[in-house]
Amino acid sequence: MSDSLLYLSRDDVRALAISPDEAREAVLQGFRDHAAGLDRSIPKTALMLGPGHGFQAMTAASSARQIATVKWVAMAPVAAGSALPAVSALICLNDYATGMPRAILDGDEITLIRTAAITAAAASRLAPAAPRTIGFVGCGLQAHAHLAAFRALYPDLTTALAMSRSRASAERLAETARGAGLTAQVLDDADALLAQSDIVISMVPGGPGMTPFLDARRLKPIAFAAAVDTGRSWLPETLPAFDILATDSLEQSRAPYDAAGNPVTTVSFGHDMAELAAAPHPTAPTSRSFFCFRGVALADLALAHLVVEKARKQGLGTSLPR
Repeated sequence: MSDSLLYLSRDDVRALAISPDEAREAVLQGFRDHAAGLDRSIPKTALMLGPGHGFQAMTAASSARQIATVKWVAMAPVAAGSALPAVSALICLNDYATGMPRAILDGDEITLIRTAAITAAAASRLAPAAPRTIGFVGCGLQAHAHLAAFRALYPDLTTALAMSRSRASAERLAETARGAGLTAQVLDDADALLAQSDIVISMVPGGPGMTPFLDARRLKPIAFAAAVDTGRSWLPETLPAFDILATDSLEQSRAPYDAAGNPVTTVSFGHDMAELAAAPHPTAPTSRSFFCFRGVALADLALAHLVVEKARKQGLGTSLPR
């Protein structure tokens, strides 16, 4: 077997055109494998230097896919409107049996795809059966990835609502939604967005001075909310308004996190995706449900495997000597 490394750049990953449906199914299968004992991962290790500033390592191994991966993530606060990313990542993929490194992948594009896929996978198990309106709180790159993922999951969506600290980013997301055939509106009132949405995705960056402002009591009685921001934008005292709370991995976290990065004390998670991947929750689609997650390594492994296999079949990437 060759000792060379396959390097896949951001453009290589984009050229593969991973569809939201195949990404969502890859993530769900990863959770099913985990429930069957075929995947192993450990909670992410983090070196936090300040609000929104730190470094993380996310490690997983899969006997089903015969690979192991580690994702190295760097986070740094950025000013509104900055061209610099708040998060940067690389993924290293090794052979499961021999331990030999086989590929290095740009992690930013994969993280975009896998994060939206996790949220969509959770929605397929928890959200109302026929949502019509989706609201985005925070309108950066992840919002665009989530818009694509939820358009694929719910083709009958009719309306997108956008709210962001940057009016320009909210307008860009609204324009993208209109291009996808949705009616779109930019809002400045969080309560109005919550009251009108069947699905809410919060993606508020952390940073100095960030304070929670989303009130769960303002949601519809039947609604699904996903906190890609780990819950920091939600008022902790209002979280008991949710009937069902779930996360990606109960091994990793037992409660949402507040703006200071500490677990809240008002609620705890009752379900995770290893359980929910098998079947939808029996009552969540007619309730108020909350999915909050920090990101789990086995989802990165699932997407890395999908990306590498497609790249090899299509002859994409660069072979690097060791």
